[in-house]
Amino acid sequence: MPLLNWDDRLLVGVEPMDQTHREFVELLGEIDRAAPADAIAALDRLIDHTVLHFRQEEEWMAESGWGPPCHAAEHQNVLEIVRTVRTRALGGQMELVGVLVNELGPWFEHHASTMDSALVAHMANAGYEPKALIAPAPGTVAA
Repeated sequence: MPLLNWDDRLLVGVEPMDQTHREFVELLGEIDRAAPADAIAALDRLIDHTVLHFRQEEEWMAESGWGPPCHAAEHQNVLEIVRTVRTRALGGQMELVGVLVNELGPWFEHHASTMDSALVAHMANAGYEPKALIAPAPGTVAA
């Protein structure tokens, strides 16, 4: 499957979430373009972003009264996988970084269009206005 590129079909309609999602897609591309010697550093930037990205969404869930735990559980599963790939890549299995990037693209598209979109609908129905809890990373373009 081709690498995920940002386009309007990924928008969920909440600017702080859309900005965070844009950054996630940009960081995936950065890993894909990285020279092998730079892949771990690029993966580390994705991990740092993803920890904050998921924390932001989970704070919105808590503040807006979102009930289903499956969204946060999926976040934790993804972080565990990404961290495991990092550990294994450091142990010599660098090819797993490419596999991870190829798998995260379709996962992200599905996650954004289902779980994140459901959260957006819930926040709108609850009258909750999410605020950006994390700033965009340096070098990313705000829309």
